[in-house]
Amino acid sequence: MAVAEGTAPPVDGGPSLASELSEFGYPQELHRSIGSYASFAAGFSFVSILTTVFQLFGFGFSFAGPFMFWTWPAVFVGQLMVALCFAELAARYPLSGAIYQWARRLGGHIVGWFAGWTMIIAQIVTVAAAAIAMQAVLPAIWSGFQVVGGDPSIATLTGATNAILLGLVVLIITTLINSVAVRVMAVVNAVGVTAELIGVALLIVAFFSTSVRGPGIVLDTSGVTSFGSLLAAGLMAGYVLVGFDSAGELAEETHNPRRTTRRTILRALVFSGIGGGLILISALMASPSLGDDLSSGGLAYVVTSRLGDVWGRVFLVDVVLAASVCTLAIQTATTRMIYSMSRDEVLPFSRHLRTVSRRGATVNAAVLVGVGAAALLLINLGHAGVFTALTSTCIVLLYLAYLCVTGPMLYRRIKGWPAELGPQDDETGRPVFSLGRWGLLVNGLAVVWGVAMAVNLAWPRQEVFDPEGTSPLLQYFAIIILALTVVGGIVAFTFKKRAYRAAIGYEGAPARSAEAGLSPTA
Repeated sequence: MAVAEGTAPPVDGGPSLASELSEFGYPQELHRSIGSYASFAAGFSFVSILTTVFQLFGFGFSFAGPFMFWTWPAVFVGQLMVALCFAELAARYPLSGAIYQWARRLGGHIVGWFAGWTMIIAQIVTVAAAAIAMQAVLPAIWSGFQVVGGDPSIATLTGATNAILLGLVVLIITTLINSVAVRVMAVVNAVGVTAELIGVALLIVAFFSTSVRGPGIVLDTSGVTSFGSLLAAGLMAGYVLVGFDSAGELAEETHNPRRTTRRTILRALVFSGIGGGLILISALMASPSLGDDLSSGGLAYVVTSRLGDVWGRVFLVDVVLAASVCTLAIQTATTRMIYSMSRDEVLPFSRHLRTVSRRGATVNAAVLVGVGAAALLLINLGHAGVFTALTSTCIVLLYLAYLCVTGPMLYRRIKGWPAELGPQDDETGRPVFSLGRWGLLVNGLAVVWGVAMAVNLAWPRQEVFDPEGTSPLLQYFAIIILALTVVGGIVAFTFKKRAYRAAIGYEGAPARSAEAGLSPTA
């Protein structure tokens, strides 16, 4: 494939890495300037426990009370099975647009395309959801951030309108950063993650030191009304513990990607799992009450109650930084997915979307994501329930995209993968990461977990998708959006089908498919 017009020449990869990338049929266009910490930061900041747990603590607590804590380790173990599969793939296919590239090589070009399409839709919605998180924090720091005036609650017209304004400001900033250079993005991301890690540690210490009850509170089942309520409470952890795979999106910009990326994917999930679990249990121990105040106020209620007004606001500033970096990380991951798919001519306007600036930035893709997320923010104007349902739905799409990888991976493993690829070494000359004899069990559990969680997330619960009872349509929003995503995907795929097949070597270049490790069905 020729380098796209207006893109930078292959740089920063070194001869061996550029040669290795060419074996997959791609030139080295992105700059290799990301180290192991920045790679870890990409995954950790996407999860962003300081942002997401802060937003969703009250949501989980409202369904199962203190016992909701146990849904966190349950979801963590399930996602760890998925992360282990991804780590194995990252060591073998160190490519941008990881979910798309892995699914394509394991399940064929149709499965790969739908995995990438689904991820793009889900991630653009997630960018908007992360940006709108500012409304939950900034007005609590200073009332002047409630520009519109009135009630700052996101469920009200004034709160929803103000959330749009704050979110648009964040999107403008993150789009500019992603349009400058990958190195700038990596530095900003690393600084933000460092601040978030420090904030998480200090918050846990502060909560434990001001606790008013023991850790046995997590055994209190008084808030569990049924098994269904416990499943609903598990959505909190399900919403949070996603995105750890985004370290793989930057593989073509990472030094020693076969060795580094698989480690940072696992570290991002493990650090998030441990840190989030400690936040949950320490907050339950420190909360002044375990009633409606905690359900409605969430972590903000515990923070302001225990840290006081001044220190509480200082901590909220750290949450703002974490939410901003979270938005940046998700937008970055989405632009790399768009870039990866566009160079295979799979998306409309691929020639423009795959361009890389001299500084290594995917400017057009970044602008597209920013504009798409901004458009979704406008849905929130006067219809907060729609946006809540939309953000819930995007997580369903993420889990389905993961299944497009773990499902075909299990099938291929039964057929002899990865032994069929032959011996492979990382950049240090050591054998690449492999699950070995545990692969079939771990992969099987990842698939079962993914199916169960996707069903749980998409189940049409009124209390999740339409808590205010404003519209019966919202209750089935996840199913409707999923159907629209599939239909839209079919239309878009049909439009670019021929060019896509030619680009990946399906027509006229079968040798490339074999070299790239593609499935025989690709």
